[in-house]
This record gives sequence, C-alpha cells and structure tokens, in this order.
Amino acid sequence: MDRTRESEPTQPSGVSRRGFLTGVGAGAAGVALAAPGAASAAPAVAATPADRFGRMFPELPSFVPADDRRRSALTDLGRAGGILDARDNLAVGPVLLITDPAQSVNNPDNPTHTAGTTFFGQFLDHDMTFDAVSPLGVPTAPESTPNTRTPALDLDTVYGGGPVTSPHLYEPDRIRLRIESGGLFEDLPRQSNGAAIIGDPRNDENLIISGMHAAFILFHNRVVARLVEEGVPAADQFARARQLVTWHYHWLIVHEFLPQIIGAAAVQDILTQGRRWYRPEPGPAFIPVEFQGAAYRFGHSMVRPSYRANLAGNPDGTAFFGFIFDPAGEGQADPVDLRGGRRAPRRFIGWQTFFDFGDGQMRPNKRIDRRISTPLFQLPLGAISSGAPPISLPQRNLLRHLTWSIPAGQRIAQLMGVQMLHLQELAGSGVALENQSPLWYYVLAEAEMLANGLHLGPVGGRIVGEVFIGLLQLDPNSYLAAQPGWTPTLPVRDAGTFRMTDLLRFAGVDPASRGQ
Repeated sequence: MDRTRESEPTQPSGVSRRGFLTGVGAGAAGVALAAPGAASAAPAVAATPADRFGRMFPELPSFVPADDRRRSALTDLGRAGGILDARDNLAVGPVLLITDPAQSVNNPDNPTHTAGTTFFGQFLDHDMTFDAVSPLGVPTAPESTPNTRTPALDLDTVYGGGPVTSPHLYEPDRIRLRIESGGLFEDLPRQSNGAAIIGDPRNDENLIISGMHAAFILFHNRVVARLVEEGVPAADQFARARQLVTWHYHWLIVHEFLPQIIGAAAVQDILTQGRRWYRPEPGPAFIPVEFQGAAYRFGHSMVRPSYRANLAGNPDGTAFFGFIFDPAGEGQADPVDLRGGRRAPRRFIGWQTFFDFGDGQMRPNKRIDRRISTPLFQLPLGAISSGAPPISLPQRNLLRHLTWSIPAGQRIAQLMGVQMLHLQELAGSGVALENQSPLWYYVLAEAEMLANGLHLGPVGGRIVGEVFIGLLQLDPNSYLAAQPGWTPTLPVRDAGTFRMTDLLRFAGVDPASRGQ
C-alpha cells in the first residue's frame, strides 16, 4: 500500500536483497506445519520467480490497449480538479481540515479506522514490494521486472540483510538496531545530508512512516533488553528478538489490520476455506501486479490532507499540524509539511493522534472511496524517482495499469462470481471505461458503493486478503506456517490480544511514556 511515494532505486547503504531470510524461526517448531486454509488445488499460474512480479489472473486480458488515446483518458481521470480530486479547501489550513467537520463533507472520515492504519499499511507495502525500474504507462512483462524486496513480511526494511550483511543498521554489538535522537525524541539514524540510514529509503518519505520505522527499531531493542534480563545468551539474542518482533508483527496483520481493511468475516473465510485466486504453490511466493499496481493502492484514498503530528512539538509548546505534502515546504530545513528527510526537534510523532489510547485524541482515516485528498495531486519531486511528471499520484496509479496490462475490475468480479459494477461516471472518457474500469478505480468504487467506504469490497478485499494471508502461509518462518497456534507473549493492555498500541507502549513511544 504505497501511500504517497513512487518507487526509486534503493540506496546502496540501505539495500536489503532477497535470498536472505534470517533465522527468525529459531526456537520455534522445527517443522513447518500445514497452514489452515492453504490451497490444495493445482496452481493457477506457472511458477513465478520470487524476485519478480507475476499475475494473479493470467487468463484475463488488459482492461484497455496501451495507446495514446487511453493514456490521455487515464491522465484526464487522474488530474488535479478531476472527478477523483476531493477538492479539499487547502486555504483554510491544516488545522481546520481536521477539526472542522464542514471541511470533510466531500472527503468523509472513516469512524472504524484510526489515522495510523494508513501508515501501518504503507509500512507493510514497503516490506514486501519495491518496483524500481518499470516504465510508467509502457507495457512491461511483470516477470521481467525485479521486486527488490522479499515477497514476505519479514521486516527486511528494518533488519536489512541482518547484522553481517547490513552492519550499518546495527549498534557495535550487532544485536541492537541503531537509533538516534531528533532533539525531543527518537529519530532515524541519518547521514550528514539528512538521508536516513535504513533498509528502505521509502520509510523516510513522510514523518509518520519514519516515526513508525523508529518505533519498530525501539521495539526490537526493548525485546533484546527483555531477553538479556531473562538470561538469554548473547549468541542467541538477535535471532530470538527478531522472531518475537516478527511474529507479533504478523499477529497485528492477521488480527488487527486485515479485519479493518477487508472485514473480519473475509479474513476468517480465507483462513478456513482457503485461497482461491492467489495460489503460487508449488512455486515460491511472489507479488502479483493486480495487488501491487492496483488493489493495494486503495490506501491512497485513506490519506488525510493534513495531520496533527504531535500535541506539543512546536517551540511554543503548541501542536504541530501540517499538510501531508505542501509545496511551501520545499527546501525548508524544518518544513511546514510532514515530508520526511529532515531532522528538527518538533519532527516526531505523538501516536495518540494515530492510534486509540483511550484518551480521546485519536483522529480517523478517510474512507475508502473515489475521493483522493487534494495534496496527493501535487507530489514533491523528491517523492518521484525520475523527478519527472506527472506529479499527480492518481495519474501515476492509473498509468501503472498500462504498465502491467492489468485486467478490468469488472472482469475480475465476473470471474470471482461477485457483484459487477457499471461505473457510469466514467462514460465520458470516450474509451468505455465504465464497463472496463481500471482495477484501482474499481476497487475504490466497490468499497464506496458496497461497503460505505468502511472497508474493501469483494474484489479488492479478496485480492488484498489472499495475498497477505498467502505470503504468511508460504513463509516457513511466519507463525502462521511454523506454529499456527502461537499467541503473543509480550505485555498487553487487554488480555487475549495484541494491538498496535501495545507495540508502541512496549517500544516506549506511547503518550504515557513520553509524559504527553
């Protein structure tokens, strides 16, 4: 769910390449168990290499031919001021866009999601998929395009290639991860030019995702400290810590994130009845372009135009509000917006804005619908790998459908046997997009029309849910594959579960730990 940035070549200092699957299973069951709901039918596709993209619906054709007429229609569909633009009134400023309900009439909030759901989803996206080379809008075979992340939820954005391969990410003990201070609170380790020293540079593209990455670093380091207290030998501490961190992370995906995004019933159905469409077996797991290029980009609709980064970060003790991106922030040492890549005392995240700590401070996401927050139509050039237009994120999403020759949403719905939507508002495109709709647009429309924007509909939910659960079931180091009966072991606020708020408390970045 690449929320706000197009891929760019990974920096050599932060690279983590596939093929390194660290021993996160150390101490777990020695034999991987058959995961509940794993598909037993013949695979729908020939084996796709794990380091390449592939297709989930190879039998379906592209939704349209990749010609200039269609490119023009898609560009118009995704333009600023077009039908996807929520037309947020940016002139009122970042505070009123959050606090004044009248400003959200055309871009409604989602009362079932917290604002942090967006950025946890972005964090997940960066953990499993990174296309740095495919040309925008030019048909490209997925199998010829490298995915420079591992198609597994293994936190390689945080751990890189491990202490031996990526020592720059670690303290001298090669057990704890590096963390620095931005003044008031934690910050990612940085080079002298401000570039973050992390496993994937995209995790510093905005202040919230960089704060989440820092929280995971601290989470790992606190787990290490716990193992030291328990007397675990130093030689075993890294592997044990990574397993604990990764398995709690997987638990959050299965039990908190996916139920919010696709609905609890859909999660349960995939786990118990099996995957029907994402079935790489007996080959390795891979990332399908229907997921990477379309369905999982639904999260762009959840992004708010502005956020409250923290309650008292400004020099005068007031809250730091900012647009997610603001052209006025270009070149500023301490930008007025929430872009990443900068260090200043106020550039930290007060997580009570983004997750529910029960103090009434949490803010919601936007709904999953056909309205995209206005700042996403004018990305900073630093968020685009080529530094070239288009700068509209919706235009880039739509042209990506031509890159991958992605099938129409209606064709996938028909194949799945679920309700198929006719999107009359696209009839003016002149290229029949109302019945052969780009999958990303279709997924947004389906969520809006069939689920009131609260979660994904049947097509989007099935694609997203099956890929996530499939990646976990196909990874022998995940708890879902190695020990499906496992439950979290770290401290929790409410017995019987583990939530993102528990992770943030354990990491020591919660409001109570900071005295805020």
